[in-house]
Amino acid sequence: MGEGGGSSAAAMSAARRCSPPRALAGLFVWHLKNTGIRQIPCQFVHLCHVANNRLITFQYFNFLKRMYVTQYNKDLSQRAKPKSDSVASPFCDIQRLDQEKKVIHKIRPISPVHQPLSKTSNRNELREMKSAAETEDSVTRVRAESKDDRQWKEMKLQLDDLPGILARLSKIKLTALVVSTASAGFAMAPVPFDPTCFLLASLGTGLASCAANSINQFFEVPFDSNMNRTKNRPLVRGQISPLLAVCFAASCGVPGIALLTLGVNPLTGALGAFNIFLYTCCYTPMKRMSIANTWVGAVVGAIPPVMGWTAATGSLDAGALLLGGILYSWQFPHFNALSWGLREDYSRGGYCMMSVTHPGLCRRVALRHCLALIGLSTVAPVLDITTWTFPVISLPINLYISYLGFRFYRDADRSSSRKLFFCSLWHLPMLLLVMFTCKKSFLEKEDKGDPLGESHGRAMEIRLP
Repeated sequence: MGEGGGSSAAAMSAARRCSPPRALAGLFVWHLKNTGIRQIPCQFVHLCHVANNRLITFQYFNFLKRMYVTQYNKDLSQRAKPKSDSVASPFCDIQRLDQEKKVIHKIRPISPVHQPLSKTSNRNELREMKSAAETEDSVTRVRAESKDDRQWKEMKLQLDDLPGILARLSKIKLTALVVSTASAGFAMAPVPFDPTCFLLASLGTGLASCAANSINQFFEVPFDSNMNRTKNRPLVRGQISPLLAVCFAASCGVPGIALLTLGVNPLTGALGAFNIFLYTCCYTPMKRMSIANTWVGAVVGAIPPVMGWTAATGSLDAGALLLGGILYSWQFPHFNALSWGLREDYSRGGYCMMSVTHPGLCRRVALRHCLALIGLSTVAPVLDITTWTFPVISLPINLYISYLGFRFYRDADRSSSRKLFFCSLWHLPMLLLVMFTCKKSFLEKEDKGDPLGESHGRAMEIRLP
């Protein structure tokens, strides 16, 4: 104790003699020398106790290197420094651009230099506004027109449209074909040509055909509305009233039959009246009942050349029946090929056609009558109507239509049916023209003592009062 007291006193006296900082350092060193060795174990235990109380560990010291830690009431909350953003690579930017939607903007043309920028921009804006207004007006007009088309509205008949409507009501193209075949029958008759009788017969036949076609459309309005081929007919669209259609048919039929009966001869007038009845009262309703309507319709088409023959001769001869037979056979490849491409339409309209219910029979009948035309052409010189050059000259066109009929029978497709149909359109006028050129003259028959001259005299007596 004495030695310790003496040393401490010496240290204190030495500290007083030195400056204050040096004195503090001397005291700290002296304190370590005296208590360092003895108190090292106690300090280590105390340090561990403090470490346990304050959660100080080895990992805690390492963690302090990269973040700050603040302790409030033994609850650990930490705040880390935000990590600096790494420099993005150009490849990532390219991938992002590929993934994003690309929007291409149209570069507007640069305005001229001499014009001020404000004026140019104002003009461009005015142009854009005008174009946008015009576009909106056009869209509004189209919408209004579509709404008007969808709504039911009354059709107003104008006098300027009436001739075209009546022409479609009477099927003017079909009427022209009927008049041409009647004219061919008149020209083939072995009698001198009478122009007055020819004009009266042609006019009466045309009026009778217009009446028959108008009545046919009057009966078939509900069925024609279901077919694409006939949905634009005047009665279906309401362009003309049914009463006006019936009045038009009557105004054509009555004068036509009267003209044929009184101006030509009663036999031709009777054939015209019978043909109107057959077409309107037999063929038209049979179209929805039986496939026999095709044969009845062929008879209707075969009567006009017979009417032309009877108008010239006043009698039914073998030549008239031959011409009727040619027209009868020609109609089967013509109509069967046409109906083959309209099977869907006829099904929707409710018509019973061979092409719909009996497709095999439709093709066989067409081929059969194509071959029949060759035989009928050979019969013409036998009946002394034409020379023997007619079957020879007509053989190529008859063989060609027979070949197309065979293709239609074998392939049974739209392509073959269309070819056969279009061939029939030029085949008939070509055949009748060749037949007329090969016709035997009236003088040759008089030299042979043919009794047709007497029949012609009787026909003239019937026509004259």
